[in-house]
Amino acid sequence: MKTQHTPAERRAAGKAARKHTPRRTLGSWQPAEDRDPLGIIHAQAPARVAELLPLRYARMGESAFAFYRGGAAIMAADLASLATSGITVQACGDAHISNFGLFSAPDRRTVFDLNDFDETLPGPWEWDVARLVTSVEICARERGFDPEELVESTVAAYHRAMSRFADMGNLDVWYARFEMEATLDEFGGRLGKKSVKSVRKLIAKARAKDSQRAVGKLTEVVDGQRRIISDPPVLVPLRDLVEGPERELADAVVREALSSYLATLAPERASLLRQYRYQDAAMKVVGVGSVGLRAWMVVFEGNGEHDPLVLQIKEARPSALAPYLPASEYAHHGQRVIEGQHAIQATADILLGWTQVGDHHFYVRQLWNGKGSIDLDDLSAEELNAVAVLSAVTLARTHARTGDRLAIAGYLGKGTAFERSAARFARAYADQNEADWQAFRAEFL
Repeated sequence: MKTQHTPAERRAAGKAARKHTPRRTLGSWQPAEDRDPLGIIHAQAPARVAELLPLRYARMGESAFAFYRGGAAIMAADLASLATSGITVQACGDAHISNFGLFSAPDRRTVFDLNDFDETLPGPWEWDVARLVTSVEICARERGFDPEELVESTVAAYHRAMSRFADMGNLDVWYARFEMEATLDEFGGRLGKKSVKSVRKLIAKARAKDSQRAVGKLTEVVDGQRRIISDPPVLVPLRDLVEGPERELADAVVREALSSYLATLAPERASLLRQYRYQDAAMKVVGVGSVGLRAWMVVFEGNGEHDPLVLQIKEARPSALAPYLPASEYAHHGQRVIEGQHAIQATADILLGWTQVGDHHFYVRQLWNGKGSIDLDDLSAEELNAVAVLSAVTLARTHARTGDRLAIAGYLGKGTAFERSAARFARAYADQNEADWQAFRAEFL
């Protein structure tokens, strides 16, 4: 059995890491001479549906923040050139502020957590923090808010939370989750009545976003049969796909993939899914960076037409972090995503699984499971600060669950050296992202 170090030794190891990587060095950003961000975008194209590439580029070109959302691979390459503390966690790999949001836990309570895991791999905790704080910097600039204040709050929240988690018991950290109603009760007084009202509206909207809502919005009944509405290019039923490789793959996904997906579920959950009858399927475009990856929605019916289930089957490609980190222990990228999600989230969708058709790897989840994405454009500075702080605390809990929280806390220390470094990096990298976005628009649009 591996020797377990004492809590004091683990903190000391984190503090000792400052010798080879002082906290101030984490604030440095200097682009490499051979840096080629647009080349990275071009290199991603062959693995994606060619017809959807113009849509992907259009969405990425809308703003500097949209480009940042679609540029996880660019930032991964950049972060890999920088020093780290050497402390590893289950990194999200794309922990920008729009990848935090609401969803329904298995007990149907609304929780706040990370909600995107396509890029997850064991990696440096600093990379996730850099991705989050830079996203806050970029978002604040676009909204005309004071980025310095918002970034400072975000980094300080991560630091405080990690210190708190370092003092907690292992099981207490593992069970920690952020139920939105309880969080509002605890912190609502700091937000003001208007902000609390906005959050409660968001919670109510998220709770209503379920399979029943998806069926009502995205399907219709034709000749007594439930059919997905055609809305190309973002929603294309299988029946409308022309013959060719994509049609063949889509047919195989519905015919073969769902069967192998069942084998990845716990027996009781597979039994639950077998009670549903297949109705229809369609290709459905999602996100910004994900546009061009193959993704389907599949509609099922349970105990009558008012008991629907809608699953998403989404292609899983190698993580953007993969070229710079040790290989995943999972050869199947769908399994990598799902196992990473189970590690990162405090509570997860009961129908998470994975499947494969030929060389294509996929993961499966409920399409709308009380999911509530936060529209950053609608937030006041106060509300954006609240979301950023909660995202930072959530990220700290994620890292505390999956890495050595005492070593991270030891590295962070009690001062503000890390806060200053993270804020300096966020400013510099936001400038870099702005320049990359302008170059992207000139070449791709």
